[in-house]
Amino acid sequence: MSNLEHGLVSTRARERMVREQLVKRGIHDPRVLAVMRRVLRHLFVDEALAGRAYSDATLPIGEGQTLSQPFIVARMTEALMLSGPEEVLEIGTGSGYQTSVLSGLCQKVYTIERHAVLAENARKRLRRLNIHNVIYRTGDGTLGWPEPRQFDRILVTAGAPVIPETLIEQLAIGGFMLIPEGGKKSQELVRLVKQSEREVKREVLEPCRFVPLVGARGWSGKH
Repeated sequence: MSNLEHGLVSTRARERMVREQLVKRGIHDPRVLAVMRRVLRHLFVDEALAGRAYSDATLPIGEGQTLSQPFIVARMTEALMLSGPEEVLEIGTGSGYQTSVLSGLCQKVYTIERHAVLAENARKRLRRLNIHNVIYRTGDGTLGWPEPRQFDRILVTAGAPVIPETLIEQLAIGGFMLIPEGGKKSQELVRLVKQSEREVKREVLEPCRFVPLVGARGWSGKH
C-alpha cells in the first residue's frame, strides 16, 4: 500500500471512529471531535496493532499500561471543557495519544509518566508530529508537578484509591480535575471543581475502568 493509499485508509478510519464511536455515544463538542479526527491514533501503538488503532477497544502500549478506547479519551477530554487558554496537568503520559489530543485544545500541557521508556517514546512521537506545547517529566504523578504551580485543568489517566491531596492543591481556583477513583479493577470517573481553597465540588460522571494509579499517594504497585 502506498503512503497515499495508507493515508486515505487512515482518514476514513478516523471519520468512522468519530461518527460511530463518539457522536453516536454523545460526544458533541466540535473542538474535541475535530482534534479526534486529526490525531493519527495508529502512530501511538506498535505497528502490529495499527490495524486496530481506531477500534472501540483498549490496546497495550508496554510496561503493563494501555491506550484507552477512543470514546473514553473523548469523554474525559470533553468533560474538561477546554476553551483554549488553559494550562493542563496530565498524570500518565502513556503513549502520548491523550497528550496529543490535549495539546490541540489548550495552551500548554504538563505531563508526568512514571515509566521512563514510555515517557521517552511519547516525547519522540510528539516531536515527530511537530507538537511543541508539551512539557515532560518522568516521576511519581501522585505527587503532582515537581515545581510549584497551579493548573487550570488536571487529567488523571489511571485509577486512584483516593484522590491525592497533592493534586487538589495544584488545581487553580475555578479549575477542573478529572480522575478515576475506586478499586484496582473498577472505578468511577469523578470531576472535581475547586470553588475555593477550602471548597471542592465533587461530581460522579460514570463507571469506568483504568489501570491502577501507582505512587506514594496511590497504589503501591504490588499485586
